[in-house]
Amino acid sequence: MASAELRLIQRRVKSVQSTMKITRSFELIAASRIVKAQQRVTASQPYTHKMAEVVRNVAVASGGARHSLLDARPVLCAGVLAVSSDRGLAGAYNSNVLRLAEARLIEYKRAGTDTRVYVVGKKAQSYFRYRGYPIEKAFLGVTDTPGYGDARAIANILMNDYAEGSIDTVEVFSTRYFSALTQTAMAWALLPIEAPASQPGTEPSGPIGYAYEPSAEEILGRLLPRYVEASTFGVLLDASASEHAARRRAMKAATENAEELVRLLSRQANQARQAEITTEISEIVGGAEALTRG
Repeated sequence: MASAELRLIQRRVKSVQSTMKITRSFELIAASRIVKAQQRVTASQPYTHKMAEVVRNVAVASGGARHSLLDARPVLCAGVLAVSSDRGLAGAYNSNVLRLAEARLIEYKRAGTDTRVYVVGKKAQSYFRYRGYPIEKAFLGVTDTPGYGDARAIANILMNDYAEGSIDTVEVFSTRYFSALTQTAMAWALLPIEAPASQPGTEPSGPIGYAYEPSAEEILGRLLPRYVEASTFGVLLDASASEHAARRRAMKAATENAEELVRLLSRQANQARQAEITTEISEIVGGAEALTRG
C-alpha cells in the first residue's frame, strides 16, 4: 500500500516540476518582452504629446473651422472597441477589460441605443461571440508587438464608419500601462475628437497662433486622422506592455505555487517512504522473532 502511494506521489512531483519549467520559461519570456514594450511606450509619448498639443491649439485658433471627426451628434448607434490579448495565461488582464466593456454594452442596451462591437485579440472575440454579441470587425495577431500599420488599419475602419454615420461615437476599452506593477483597465472616448486637455504639471499657456495655408479645414482634414491613428497606436502599445507585465506576474505566481506544491509533495513522499521502511522493519523483526521461537 505504501509503495503504491509513494509511486503516485513521485509521479505527481514529476508532473508539477514539468509544469514549473513551462511557467518559468513563460515568465522569463514575458520579462524580456516587458523591457521592449516599455521602451516603445516611452518612445511614442513625445510624438503623442506633441500631436495632442497641436490639436489643442488648432482647435482653439482655427477660427470656427469644422471637421466631421469633431462634430458631436446624438448617439443612435455607439461603437465599442475592446482591446484584449491573443493568448491567455495573463491573470485577470483580459477579464478586467472585457467585463468593463460588457458593462458599457449593457448600459447602452438598457438605454435603447444600438451598438457595434469591434475587438482586438482572440480573447475578446471569443468572449463576445460566446455571449451572442455580433462582432463588426476583429483584429487578430496585433497585441503582441503592435505596429503603426495595425493602428492605422483599426483607426481607418473606425473613422470610416463614423464618417458614414454607421456609428455616432467610439469608446475604447483597454488597459493603461503605468508601471510593471500597475496596469488599470480604463475606458475613454476616441470619437468624436475632443480638444485634449493640458498635461498635468505643465504651465498653462494661451493658444499658439497659426497661419493656415491653404485653409484651416484642409489642415484639420490631414491632422485629425493622424491624431486618431496616434491615439490608437498609444492604446495598442499600452495594452501590449500591460499584457506582458500581467503574464509575467501570473507566471511568477504559478511558478512559486508549483515550488510550494513540490515541497509539500516531497514531504508527503518522505512520510510515505518512512512508513514503508517502518513496515519492512516490523516485518523483519516479526519474522526474526518467529524463527527464534520456532
